[in-house]
Amino acid sequence: MGKDVGIAMPVGEILIEKGLISERDLTQALAMQAEVGGLVGQALQRLGAVTEEALLETLAEQLDLAVAAPHMLPEGPGAFTDAVRALNLPQSWFTARRAVVWFEPSQVNGKARQRTLFVLCSDPLSPELRERLEIETAHLADRSTDVEPEGGEGPPAPIDIVYYLASNQLIDMCLSRIEKTAGVEDDDDIADTARLREMAEEAPVIDFVNNMLATALKENASDIHVEAFEHSFVVRYRIDGVLHTRQTQSRARFDAIASRIKLLAGMDIAERRLPQDGRHTIRFAGKDIDLRISSVPSTWGESLVLRLLRKQTELPDLEGLGLTGRTGAVMSELLKSPNGVVLVTGPTGSGKSTTLYRGLESISDGFRKVITIEDPVEYDVQGITQIQVKPEIGYDFANGLRAILRQDPDVIMVGEIRDGETARIAAQAALTGHFVLSTLHTNSAMAAVTRLEDIGLEPFLIGASVRGLMAQRLVRRVCPDCCVEDASGHGDALLARAKKGGAPLEAPAQPLWRKAVGCEACDGTGYRGRIAVAEIVKLDDPMREAIVTGASAQKLFAIARGQGFLTMFEDGLCKASQGKTTIEEVQRVCGVDAE
Repeated sequence: MGKDVGIAMPVGEILIEKGLISERDLTQALAMQAEVGGLVGQALQRLGAVTEEALLETLAEQLDLAVAAPHMLPEGPGAFTDAVRALNLPQSWFTARRAVVWFEPSQVNGKARQRTLFVLCSDPLSPELRERLEIETAHLADRSTDVEPEGGEGPPAPIDIVYYLASNQLIDMCLSRIEKTAGVEDDDDIADTARLREMAEEAPVIDFVNNMLATALKENASDIHVEAFEHSFVVRYRIDGVLHTRQTQSRARFDAIASRIKLLAGMDIAERRLPQDGRHTIRFAGKDIDLRISSVPSTWGESLVLRLLRKQTELPDLEGLGLTGRTGAVMSELLKSPNGVVLVTGPTGSGKSTTLYRGLESISDGFRKVITIEDPVEYDVQGITQIQVKPEIGYDFANGLRAILRQDPDVIMVGEIRDGETARIAAQAALTGHFVLSTLHTNSAMAAVTRLEDIGLEPFLIGASVRGLMAQRLVRRVCPDCCVEDASGHGDALLARAKKGGAPLEAPAQPLWRKAVGCEACDGTGYRGRIAVAEIVKLDDPMREAIVTGASAQKLFAIARGQGFLTMFEDGLCKASQGKTTIEEVQRVCGVDAE
C-alpha cells in the first residue's frame, strides 16, 4: 500500500531554516503560487532562489522519501508502458501529472507472488495521483493471476506502492523513452505563433528549460547546445571545453522548448529561417547569471547555443590560472608597464578574458583610473569602470574607445580588437601614455604581428606601441582521484625531442606522467577543471627592430627563443610532466603537429 507521509514543517520554512532561501524569496514564491498554481518548491526553483538538487534533498528529508537515480530505472524498453496498460490508465494521464510507473515482481519459489509498483514523480503528495493508483492497484490485484498469497489460499496479496522523488531531467528522460516505445509521431505542423507562445508558457516546458539551465550551472558548463534532428533533439553541455550529451528528447517537444528559450532572450519565435541573437539574465541559487543566446536554422529545425556568463567576483591568481614559471614572470612584468599594449590571443573559450580580468585586478590599486569596454561585461570588478558596447545603436569598440580617452584613464581594457580602426586607436592611446590590454583571435603569440598588419596597422606602429604578446589555450586537469601513472615512455621521448630542439623546458628532474581513467568524482571523464597552457613574447629592442624591418617568422621565433620562449605545446608538456594534465590532453588542445 502507499506510504503515509506526514509533514512536520512546510518546505519553505525548512529551506529558510537551512539558510537556502530568504523570507523575501518565500514571499515571492507564495505570490507566484497564488497566481499560477503549482507547488511552492517549484515556484522557488523557477524564481532561481533554490537549486533543484537542494530542493529535492529538502523534500526527501521532509517527506521521508528517497530521490530516484538513473541506475534504479528498469532496463526493459516496455517496462513503463506495460505498467500503464496493466493499470488500465492512459499514458496521457501520467504525462499530465509528470509521473512514471513500473512494476517489479518479488520472486518466491520461482514464482511471482507479489508485485511492487514504483512511482517517480515531482509531487508524491498529489491526492489525485495517490488515490487513483491505490484504486487501480487494488483492482489489478483482484483480477491478476500471478499475484497470489504465499500460502496459495485467501485473498490476493496487495500490491505495494513505493514513491520516489525525481528530478525534472530524470522524468523527462523516462517520458522520452515512453514516447519512443509507444511510437509517438512528431508534430511538424506547429507553425502558428500564438500556439508556439502558448506552448512555451506551459509548466512542463518552463520546468524543462529551468532544469536544463540549473543542471548546466551545477556541472559548471560554459555552453548549452540544443540541436534538432529528424526524430529527436539533443541537449549537450560544454564542460571543461568538451561537449557531453545529457538528454535526448522527442522531436515533438523541440518547438516548444526552442520557443521558450527564444522568448527568454527577447527573440522572434516566429522567425526560424534566419539567425538570431539574444540575451537574458537568470537567477540561480540566489546569483545572477547572464546568458548569450544564438540560434541558426538547420536542416531539421534550429540549433540553439546558450553561453553562460557567471559574474564572478573572485578570480584565481596568475599561478592558479596556470601562468607559472617564465610565463607568469613575464606577464607580471608586462602588467607593471606604465604604457603600451599587451595582447592576449586565442580562440573563443580559451580563457583570454579571465586572464585579462585577473591582470586588471592586480593593477587596480585605487590610484589609477581603470576603464573597460566589453561585449559583454563578463565579470563585475570592484573599483573599475566597465562599459558594455551596443552595436545596434552604433556604440562599437572604436567609438567607445574614443569616448574612454576623454575620461582621463590610466589603464584601458578593450574586450577585443576586431578591426583596423580599433587597433589604431588602441596603439595611439598607448603612445600617448596609456596602458592598454586587449584580445585578438590568432593561433599563436607571434601570429598576432601578422594579424595586426592584416587589419591595417603599420609595422612601425606595432613595434612602437606593443609591449607583449601572449597566446593561451585551456587543457583539462587530470582527475586526482582516479589518475594512474603513465609508464608508456611517450612523455620522456617528447621531452627529449623538445630539449634537442633548444626548448628551455621547465620540467622536473623526475617527471610525473599521468593517465586519465575516470571515476564518479569526474563523471567518468578522467579530468576535472582546467588550466592554461601559454606562450609569451616580450617585445624588446631586437624584437621591435625585427618587426619594423619585416623579418621572417623564423627570425622572430629565433629572437623569442633567445628570451627563453616556450611554445604552448612545450608549456603543456611541462605541465604534463608535473602531473597536472596528460600528454593526450595537451596533444588534443595544441595539436600533434606542435611536436
